Amino acid sequence: MSETGKDNRDAFLEKLKAEFTETEKVILSRRSVRQFKKEQVPEFMVKRILEAGRFAPSAGNFQPWKFIVVRDQEIIGGITKTVMDTCRSFTRIVDYRAGGSPFIRSMAKFLTWLKPNELHPMPFSALPLVAAGKLSLFHGAPTVIIILKDVRGVSKPDLDCGIAGQNMVLAAHSMGLGTCWVGFSKLALDRNTQWKKRLGIKYPYRFASSLAIGWPKGNPDGMVPRQLHAIDWHENGGIQTVY
Repeated sequence: MSETGKDNRDAFLEKLKAEFTETEKVILSRRSVRQFKKEQVPEFMVKRILEAGRFAPSAGNFQPWKFIVVRDQEIIGGITKTVMDTCRSFTRIVDYRAGGSPFIRSMAKFLTWLKPNELHPMPFSALPLVAAGKLSLFHGAPTVIIILKDVRGVSKPDLDCGIAGQNMVLAAHSMGLGTCWVGFSKLALDRNTQWKKRLGIKYPYRFASSLAIGWPKGNPDGMVPRQLHAIDWHENGGIQTVY
């Protein structure tokens, strides 16, 4: 490397120490938005968001995803109602805090032990709110992107779909839009034959997740504290813990 090239690199690194890049600013300022304006998102913006998802990395470059855009409010409302109805039944079965007979409570605890990821206690606070209609499934967002996974994908299609989804989330945020991951929509879109048929969800595709997208209504709350995790750092034959 020439002296001029080294000087330019050193100057760049010094600047990098002093301030975040534009990409970092987008990542660090992103928030999950749960209040949206009714105003629809322009079509060209949605297509740009989808393009960001299309360019996500995937195992073997298999690209095991398919995106469905829903802007029909009747469909969004129908999916919401199906999820509400399912949540009402689901709450009685899996939320052992909800009371009921000793058998139901025991069965709920067993199910959460059997499927700790799918029936994690964390969403239980939202479950009765969705069931009662106090928490809107898509938070009033005018556009919903449903992410489907190709079950034939290499390695872990769910992970690849998550990467594609985060690309779309960050692209949307960079345009001034708000987003929120909505996993509860699985209750309507994974096994409900009516909705799968209407939306054309069939083999080899299955539901992976969904994104609510729209113009934020008001300003989201400040940053939720992130836990500092210990990082094992191996270098030059040694190891240290950094945060």
